[in-house]
Amino acid sequence: MRVCDHVLVAFLALGAGGALAQNLPPVVGPGGAPTASPVVGKPTTVEGRLARIERLLDSGTLIEMATRLDQLQNDVQKLRGEVELHGRDLDVIKQRQRDLYLDIDRRLRRAEVGNAAPPVVAAPPVAPAASAPTTPPATPPPAAPAAPPPVAVAPAPPPATVTPVAPVPPAAPTAPAVDPAKQQLAYQAAFDLLKEGRYPESITAFEQFLASYPGGAYADNAQYWLGEARYVTRDFSGSARDFQLVLKQYSGSPKVPDAMLKLGYAKYELQEWAAARSVLTELRQKYPSSTAARLAASRLERMAQEGR
Repeated sequence: MRVCDHVLVAFLALGAGGALAQNLPPVVGPGGAPTASPVVGKPTTVEGRLARIERLLDSGTLIEMATRLDQLQNDVQKLRGEVELHGRDLDVIKQRQRDLYLDIDRRLRRAEVGNAAPPVVAAPPVAPAASAPTTPPATPPPAAPAAPPPVAVAPAPPPATVTPVAPVPPAAPTAPAVDPAKQQLAYQAAFDLLKEGRYPESITAFEQFLASYPGGAYADNAQYWLGEARYVTRDFSGSARDFQLVLKQYSGSPKVPDAMLKLGYAKYELQEWAAARSVLTELRQKYPSSTAARLAASRLERMAQEGR
């Protein structure tokens, strides 16, 4: 309701009061002059009512009250809108915070799909074991000189030494060659469990993979994702050990920057502030242009704001 509406209501109220006063019999004073109605308490003449309305308008009280009411209504509407905006912003922030970790994992998985699939190295060809015995028969038998005296038996020792028994070392095949296809299937099965959110099963699968293929082509990735699975289940101590193993045993792996980042996160969750700050700072120094370094800088700023 605007100011003009309030003024109109005031006019109508005053007019209704005047009409009521006209319907009442006038009160005659002692001298015979009409006086104000004792019921309404307002002037009964048109001039009196107009004079009273003019006084109200001149005083500005009605207009000021209407103006204040309008301002209060506007303020309430603005506050209501701001509350709704803040509520939506809070929901967005919460959703972004929940999705942040999953978004990082998705990007890391995409990078891993491009980098982690190593070329399938064919198993070294097994040296044919039957090739060794074929060489000895190639040595021609020593020409026995149809010799004069039987004393010529002395040349017999050379053929005994020539017999090549040495080529027997096919000991190399004792280390069984790892089937790359089988190894890749085992790794992919564990990784699929992680993507499906079946974290306990993925932890078991990655542990079995590392036990079966400790030096395999996917060992560094398996060790890293084992730490990720434990981090998601809030086993921060276990995840910190896994990420440290990545840094210690696979120092040349492309997963090292990510392992350093998640190690800093795990130390942060364990409230080991100095260790977290040290790892994240080292990450920024060693890999300044990596995505992990940018995330480390963001976490360091957060720690600074928190006074950690």
